[in-house]
Amino acid sequence: MSGIDRRAVRRAFARAAQHYEQSAVLQREVETRLLERVVYLETRPRRVLDLGAGPGRAAALLKRRYRQAQVIALDPAAGMLALARRRGSWFRPLSAVCAEAESLPLADGTIDLVFSNLCLQWCEDLPRVLDECRRVLAPKGLLLLSTFGPDTLSELRAAWAEGDRAPHVSRFLDLPVLGDALLAAGFRDPVVDRETFTLEYTDAKALMRDLKNIGAVNADRERRRGLTGKGQLARAIAAYERFRVDGKLPATYEVVYAQAFGPEPGQPRRGASGDFAAVSVDTLRRQIRSR
Repeated sequence: MSGIDRRAVRRAFARAAQHYEQSAVLQREVETRLLERVVYLETRPRRVLDLGAGPGRAAALLKRRYRQAQVIALDPAAGMLALARRRGSWFRPLSAVCAEAESLPLADGTIDLVFSNLCLQWCEDLPRVLDECRRVLAPKGLLLLSTFGPDTLSELRAAWAEGDRAPHVSRFLDLPVLGDALLAAGFRDPVVDRETFTLEYTDAKALMRDLKNIGAVNADRERRRGLTGKGQLARAIAAYERFRVDGKLPATYEVVYAQAFGPEPGQPRRGASGDFAAVSVDTLRRQIRSR
């Protein structure tokens, strides 16, 4: 997504590595639901990529499920990858790779399953990320991802807006935009759906503390730099109180899920100037020899 400060994201997740598991309740629940969708994979995978692996919980579960597969935990935060490595063992090792989703250090067509839980919203260039996923995904391979939709943290966004025009909550991806981007990238049979979760807190500071602990800081490029003033924080906390129901403050999360398959070689792909076909060099050579 444009407008994301990737340096801020990397710093935040590096700092959050040691506290992430304590507060990532929603992330684990969404991860569990996304893992249920691996049943749509047509064959047992030889290589699996956990894109934005964080502390590696999903990567470890995928390794347990596909014991013969190479499972790659990829994340831009080295601190998170250090935790992911510990989840592996000498007989079920995880391959940890420190890299950005926009530039995957993997060969074309080598991954049978790309799994990405709540990572995409922290990426700056959505088309480039999906291009990379399509590039490394084998034909008939499966892409499974989840991300946050625009209604996420709507209460917190509204509370901050009452006291400050500068953005304090990152902007998130809309469902139709993701569906169109999957089609434009050339994925086959994309399916996109959504689900809403509501977490409850005793006070707004507890929510803000949880967000900090999982690295979910405001990474908007237009955010105000420097420390937030005590007066601004107090106004936001007071404004949040109008959302209180039955003694609890709600925090809404809109989760968008997507699944799609890797295209066959030569499948048309939509680009900026219209449709074009991606054909492998080997296919072209066979066609030339047959003429």
